[in-house]
Amino acid sequence: MVREREAIASISAAIDKFKAYLRDERNASEHTIRAYMNDLTDFSDFLSKWSGKTLPPDDVDPVAIRSYLGDLYRRGLQATTVNRRLSTIRSMYRFLRREGYSSGDPAAETPSLKTPHQLPTYLPVDDASRLMDLPDIKTNEGKQDKAILELLYGSGLRVGELVALNDEDANIPERLVRVQGKGRKERIIPLTKKAVAAIEECLSNRKPLAPAPAKGKQRYEKHPLFQNSRGNRLSTNNIRKMLHHYEKKGGFSYHFTPHSLRHSAATHLLEDGADLRSIQELLGHSSISTTQRYTQVDFAHLQAVYDDSHPRAHTDQAKASPLTKKRLSRKTK
Repeated sequence: MVREREAIASISAAIDKFKAYLRDERNASEHTIRAYMNDLTDFSDFLSKWSGKTLPPDDVDPVAIRSYLGDLYRRGLQATTVNRRLSTIRSMYRFLRREGYSSGDPAAETPSLKTPHQLPTYLPVDDASRLMDLPDIKTNEGKQDKAILELLYGSGLRVGELVALNDEDANIPERLVRVQGKGRKERIIPLTKKAVAAIEECLSNRKPLAPAPAKGKQRYEKHPLFQNSRGNRLSTNNIRKMLHHYEKKGGFSYHFTPHSLRHSAATHLLEDGADLRSIQELLGHSSISTTQRYTQVDFAHLQAVYDDSHPRAHTDQAKASPLTKKRLSRKTK
């Protein structure tokens, strides 16, 4: 049942209500809130120009929604981005209806654009290893870049999770890192030995931590694990620019992003015999189906898994697939 609430005079006011809901009730991360707000602010700006006036939520109709999607298309945005914007609008209107701020949802019957099924980009093992060795570790910047790359690939972190890390989140002796994922869900994941070495080298040149203030003074801000030259926390955009720099430096023939390293981590773990449940826990997915989409299994790996697992498949090492031979040799050691 829709609750009766005071009327909202504008889309901007509705966006403010939705933002408060995301922050206070959904406990959404700052990264998630920022993404929602960027989409909705763009929508609000379009409505003002399109209608020439301030529209309350109930005055936005399906024609306005379709006009907005058409504007996004003319701007050259990809179908996946257009669909995300539409999903954001739907989310806001579901909230407005539930709370009694609106009586309808103009985006409910607007169909999403068809998008081609695309497998996520990932780096072959050799390319991933080569990327890890590109930073110049004789410089402080290179040492930090090396640690960032080792964490993105070695532990499969999201770029937002990485930039949110503080010094105290990295437990170097135990080779663990505490990560706050989507919905502020916390998880503890392992660090590779190379990531530990890179982080230690990065921190060895860090300025000493400032002492915590005396009681009653301004709250002491946690030290970000990865910092810019001014000692402030790196942004996700900083990480993307850094990765693009190494993409060009390494002469790679394809484009990849921080998320590509996350996909690479999952894919390479699966190819080396890790089970999906373990990869799901590492990546922080709430559903195993999400993990399946993040991993890519080629036919050779599928054949090896079949040879290893099926009771009717041969286990004669002489006839087994190359990947199966590798696993059988491990079992005999």
